[in-house]
Amino acid sequence: MPIAESELNAARRAWGIGLVAIARAYEADGIDGARAVASRFLDEAYGYDMGPVLFKPTMASGELTFRPTKRGALSYFVGHDPEYPLDGGFGLKGWRDVQSETAATFIDGDVAMWMGSVTMTNKDGQVTKVDKSFGYKKDTSGVLRIVLHHSSLPYQP
Repeated sequence: MPIAESELNAARRAWGIGLVAIARAYEADGIDGARAVASRFLDEAYGYDMGPVLFKPTMASGELTFRPTKRGALSYFVGHDPEYPLDGGFGLKGWRDVQSETAATFIDGDVAMWMGSVTMTNKDGQVTKVDKSFGYKKDTSGVLRIVLHHSSLPYQP
């Protein structure tokens, strides 16, 4: 069944809700609570069970820039993994709101891509805006999964 534009919108909203849930879990239950929520979030939103996910986080560098495994993604969101010593835990930054603005989408059957900007606001009102691309594929149950996630800070000339 082809992916509908409404499914892309719902997937982006779910991604934002998941990011906020990680931050709130950290504040309520520390790193163990955040790790549990982040692990569920990755299982629900990403396609790591389908194969490697093409994930390039905003603030990752060097040999560990790309995160094709769930472990690498989990470390990016919550840190505290000795194999990824530079990860500070992007999901732990007190996020309270996530909004996205679409630049363009591409849909072909059970594969879709989205590109645009995502604006995240933390509990202190500080705003971070990033450029994102998400690639999605429906799994065998018809659930939309992220199989590509590229994020970068906007170019500052």
